[in-house]
Amino acid sequence: MILKTYKFRLYPSGAQAQQLAETVEACRRWYNICLEERQQAWDQEKRKVGKYEQLAKVKDHRRADPYASKLHSHILQVVVQDLDKSFQAFFRRAKAGETPGYPRFKGRNRFDSFGLKEYGNGFKLDGRRLRITGIGRVRVRWHRKMEGEIKTLRIRRQAGQWYACFACEVEGQLLPSTGKEIGVDVGIHHLLATSDDEIVENPHWYREEESKLRVLQRRISRRKKGGTNRQKAVKALQGQHEQIANRRKDYLDKLANYLITNYDRIALEDLHIEGMVRNQHLSKSILDAGWGYLKQRLVDKAVEAGRQVVLVDPSYTSRTCCSCGETFAELSLADRWVACSCGLSMDRDVNAAHNILKRAGHALWGESTANRLRLPQEALPL
Repeated sequence: MILKTYKFRLYPSGAQAQQLAETVEACRRWYNICLEERQQAWDQEKRKVGKYEQLAKVKDHRRADPYASKLHSHILQVVVQDLDKSFQAFFRRAKAGETPGYPRFKGRNRFDSFGLKEYGNGFKLDGRRLRITGIGRVRVRWHRKMEGEIKTLRIRRQAGQWYACFACEVEGQLLPSTGKEIGVDVGIHHLLATSDDEIVENPHWYREEESKLRVLQRRISRRKKGGTNRQKAVKALQGQHEQIANRRKDYLDKLANYLITNYDRIALEDLHIEGMVRNQHLSKSILDAGWGYLKQRLVDKAVEAGRQVVLVDPSYTSRTCCSCGETFAELSLADRWVACSCGLSMDRDVNAAHNILKRAGHALWGESTANRLRLPQEALPL
């Protein structure tokens, strides 16, 4: 059994939208109160405040805060769980020697969701509408069919619009074996090159929309802070960013689905993206390509479909001839074609894909995708 999230657009009435916004604001205040309690307990007493200690205080907070008293208790409990996940991620990063990133207090523009953790207790489907305790029956755009058993719900606000995200427990659907394997090289010049000599061009989603973003950002800078027109301009900019992100996500989802459907084993280079984006000349293009999302999507889909995805060392995959093993010492990033004395002549990214597949074939096939390649889980976005 696996968890799959289904996201649907909500169309609340004016009063319901106001209630949703008030719920988010009450959750934000409770989040900051819990964070302050943990911070002060450690600074003053060197004492750790745990999740269960703060969960026990939800009842007291509901009695003291008139806004919180209107909310279902599970909503405030999920806030405590979210904060605890933030601290778990903080300790994990600190232990691994990474930049820890201590959990921060949330301003009005940095908290945009709340959750409910049990179907039938705080939320349920009522006909074609979603019934939420304290808010009522909200219209939903059911653009696809949900499968499995609904477990939890998270309501999100994005660019002024409301969405419902249902986490459902479903059974994995194993795909029939194809008997094929493939090596995949990702890049900036080409989004993707494979060992089957296929090349996928890079759509450059963000760079194609930079001119529009520049106009929208300039419009915000000309508006008076705190004014209604500035809020409208901010929402317009958020909407444009959301459109770019949705286009990228849709494209990469289809690309990952194609690879998972047609190949039993997929070898992907294990790039250290966090280190690569420190290059100020390439960082924007690297993030625009969405390598990290594609890797995570391939791993998740492989677990569901019974496929294998392995990550291999990317060093010298472009500089090594996939036919004879000779090293191209003078190869630079500007050189897009490689030619070897053995007679090989091909695109450098395709050559790298062949080398990636060869390295995977040495010892990596057969390792558990679910256990070894699952990327570290951060706290849920707020």
